[in-house]
Amino acid sequence: MKFNKITPQIFKKLQSITGAEFVFADDESRINFGHDETEDLSFLPEVVVKPESANQISEIIKLCNIEKIPVTPIGGRTGLSGGALSVFGGVALSLERFNKIISIDEKSLQATVEPGVITQVFQQALIDKGLFYPPDPSSRGSCFLGGNIAENAGGPKAVKYGVTKDYVLNLEVVLPTGEIITTGANVLKNSTGYNLTQLMVGSEGTLGVVTKIVFRLLPFPKHNLLMLVPFFSAEKACEAVSAVFRSGIIPSAMEFMERDAIDWVRKFVEINILVKDETKAHLLIEVDGNDLGVLYKDCEKISEVVQQFNCDEILFAENAEQKETLWKMRRRVAEAVKSNSVYKEEDTVVPRYELPTLLRGVKEIGVKYGFKSVCYGHAGDGNLHVNIIKGNLTDEHWNGEVIKGVREIFALTKSLGGTLSGEHGIGWVQKPYLDIVFNEAEIELRKSIKKLFDPNGILNPGKIFM
Repeated sequence: MKFNKITPQIFKKLQSITGAEFVFADDESRINFGHDETEDLSFLPEVVVKPESANQISEIIKLCNIEKIPVTPIGGRTGLSGGALSVFGGVALSLERFNKIISIDEKSLQATVEPGVITQVFQQALIDKGLFYPPDPSSRGSCFLGGNIAENAGGPKAVKYGVTKDYVLNLEVVLPTGEIITTGANVLKNSTGYNLTQLMVGSEGTLGVVTKIVFRLLPFPKHNLLMLVPFFSAEKACEAVSAVFRSGIIPSAMEFMERDAIDWVRKFVEINILVKDETKAHLLIEVDGNDLGVLYKDCEKISEVVQQFNCDEILFAENAEQKETLWKMRRRVAEAVKSNSVYKEEDTVVPRYELPTLLRGVKEIGVKYGFKSVCYGHAGDGNLHVNIIKGNLTDEHWNGEVIKGVREIFALTKSLGGTLSGEHGIGWVQKPYLDIVFNEAEIELRKSIKKLFDPNGILNPGKIFM
């Protein structure tokens, strides 16, 4: 892929579009916007531009399309697949000024927002009105809603409520050629032509830049109960997951953490939870709803089921503070792992009943290729995050044997009926493995879609298929 560099003339044109104070070429800005949370990767853009309107983005993209300058849309930089890396330099297009909650329609249960709104800020604004937006990735305190759209983010609540795509009604999008379109309508049912809204969700910023989002909302559930279940076997913990659902219970969250994940996070943050030496894994299980009596019965049923899988004494969170402590233990795992070592986080997903086989296979592959992994994830969805730790491995081993092991993990995942990514996307780092899940015709079809939207390949180049 060949692109042109940003000349002084193009730089001045960018300044004229947004104002000079919102175009940055200093080293600090370029370094700051040259990475996300993917391993230790860094690709510096030539300039960082911070527009404030769809019209400004349109002008920037039209200019870059004519001049063959790559443009990388950038949100909160919390991604784990390299989706926001400016791998070909060019313009880093920051959406941080798109930070307004435009409206919350309590009558229609809808909200219109800009893509630079932080997910948790949006959720809290809704809770204050008794409303609910369920997708809640672990980075919800810093990730942007636009990034959630780009990656079709999920999180713990997805097991009951679904992922980002299930809440998007309509989008305003700037195409790679500069046109501004809306993709749908602000209605719950829409059978009017191709579903461009769902095509954009999960497209990782390769087909357009989202500048406005219309979400559907739910009433906020009045009650939730949370339980932490310790197991003497990690595989038995995984076996219990499918059994809970087969019993007729659908938790609002069901999270898996193996022992190493628990130990790492307890070293990273202060967690006042007793973990016995013989405990090998935990399931964190939540139920929610409006009838507290029903929820207690659900917890009783869950307890009966998990006890069939050699679990230890179950801890029930007694108050909001204890619930927060338990969720902190789960949500801070990735951060704890990264604080200790460079790592690759593979976002595998299989039918939930195959989780024990996947976990066992991951550990066997690690032994075969000489690496250690720390596993956790959204067990209720069959979504296992496999953190491969670099530690003291040489660069040669890291870029050689470990890569072979990753490919084998993905091949195992596919053989179990799964796929490469449940919620992190393909981005820059998972591209080499697409042939495991797609044949040549399937890949070429997707490339054709990209080419149709972006004939010059300027928008987020190097990601997914290109």
